[in-house]
Amino acid sequence: MSRWLEETGGKRGAAYDARFAELEAAGVDVHGEAAYVDLLLPGPSSVLDAGCGTGRVAVELARRGHDVVGVDSDASMLDVARRTPSVVWAQEDLATLALPERFDLVVAAGNVMVFLSEGSEPEVIRRLAAHLLPGGLLVCGWRTDRLDMKVYDGWVAAAGLEPVARHATWSADPWFEGADWCVAVDRARGGAVDRAGA
Repeated sequence: MSRWLEETGGKRGAAYDARFAELEAAGVDVHGEAAYVDLLLPGPSSVLDAGCGTGRVAVELARRGHDVVGVDSDASMLDVARRTPSVVWAQEDLATLALPERFDLVVAAGNVMVFLSEGSEPEVIRRLAAHLLPGGLLVCGWRTDRLDMKVYDGWVAAAGLEPVARHATWSADPWFEGADWCVAVDRARGGAVDRAGA
């Protein structure tokens, strides 16, 4: 069982969605992750939102013209996400993920990496990498007090990915030692896809 399900009991979907709705109503930009991802893509592309939660990132990426699949292990989160039919939703454990599709980009935003089952992280990275087209990008973001960037770098290297960028925020602020957030972009080998900023 993932740390997310252990901590929440798999019943936080409605409350989680309401929190972000309140932030948006108060004028907070809640689409920073989607904007960051959108800038990495040359145009309409295929995207897997791994650990999609209630679909905030996936829905915004679909609104921006991308073909998006969202997967999550929490049924309560997907109950909210499925209110939006513009995205394909699936209940899946990222540690055993085996979709038939391959994608231009896989994103795991919102601290997905730190809420996985302890010890499953390298396998999750391997499986996310396996869902990339040649030259495709894996984009992950997390709080560095729960996961050291050097540890993550070891996982992506073991999965055969090549580093592209490390940022300190979803606004693409430069990475610096001691930053409390990391956004990592890594590329699958092969392919010649021209992506802006990657």
